[in-house]
Amino acid sequence: MNVKPFKLGIIVNPIAGIGGSVALKGSDNVAQQALSLGAIPQANNRMLQALGQFADLAQRFTVVTAGGEMGERCSLELGFNVDVVYRPTTATTTEQDTYAAVEALLAQDIDLLLFAGGDGTARNICATINDAVPVLGVPAGCKIHSGVYGVTPKAAGCVVRRLILGELVTLADADVMDIDEVAFRQGTVKAKRYGEMMVPTDLRYVQSVKMGGIESDELVLTDIAADVMADMEDEYYIMGSGSTVAFAMAELGLDNTLLGVDVVHQHELIAADQTAAQLVALTKDKPCKLVITLIGGQGHIFGRGNQQLSPQLIKQIGKENIIVLATKTKLSALAGRPLIVDTGDVELDQALSGFIRVTTGYRDYIMYRVANPEYED
Repeated sequence: MNVKPFKLGIIVNPIAGIGGSVALKGSDNVAQQALSLGAIPQANNRMLQALGQFADLAQRFTVVTAGGEMGERCSLELGFNVDVVYRPTTATTTEQDTYAAVEALLAQDIDLLLFAGGDGTARNICATINDAVPVLGVPAGCKIHSGVYGVTPKAAGCVVRRLILGELVTLADADVMDIDEVAFRQGTVKAKRYGEMMVPTDLRYVQSVKMGGIESDELVLTDIAADVMADMEDEYYIMGSGSTVAFAMAELGLDNTLLGVDVVHQHELIAADQTAAQLVALTKDKPCKLVITLIGGQGHIFGRGNQQLSPQLIKQIGKENIIVLATKTKLSALAGRPLIVDTGDVELDQALSGFIRVTTGYRDYIMYRVANPEYED
């Protein structure tokens, strides 16, 4: 019996997430600036992590993609059978290339569109695809608010593997969200729904839409902040992004970069809105603590909106010096799902997996599981 091979469409936005590590908080219209600051494109590496989850099935599918860095390079690197149906005309791709690539792929009757990018890329695809085929995103942007992405690149690859093998996978509509990056860089989150796309779903592997809003229980947040302040001694405290950490900074009476990373020493702000490289240099050979929180509704503690916290920095600090802050309400909303680490470094993700202490009040802690979905049984 002749069985039609699974036809996988692949699109990579090569500049997705390029502004994250250099504290530009996005990539829209800042690609050249980010490159000049030393940013290294990572979208193709993220796609390679996803594709690696089903590379052993290469004889069971064909790839339809765009040329060069938009999908061809990473597909050929893994030895896939590749059909290039669109080529960008300039070295730096634009959203027009995404629109054109989607249209070219749809004309080839693909079974699934797998893309690497951020919320802007998801918006571009949503505007073009019109529910013609299922879509799944490989997270590669700075901020991933949409529900169309795998929780990690490998998790996205696990879903595709199931589809290629012909396993039953539920399809559901998921919201496409994006924020105003100009307002975001000024400390304001303005998220908007731009539509929905049909995605293959598996609760272990596909993330929820980011939970919006700021925690209203100030008493709990005050207790959490008091716990952090009580232990502050001579160490350098790297204060991550998010409203829970921002509340602790406010209790300290310090200015805070809500969507960036600051450094505190002896209860004084010594560096604001730092890049990945600056954080590594500033804290090298110094006693450090890293204070972070989780993204509500998703559970990510690394890899979403805090790419300044690089694998090099996390290794330099050590897992034992990571302080996770969260209210019990926020943790309960995860419904037992683990906290997720997606640093881009497989060995580090494995090292961070297990259990971590979470500060939930003044001298009030719980142990909570940390994992990557691809390591789960």
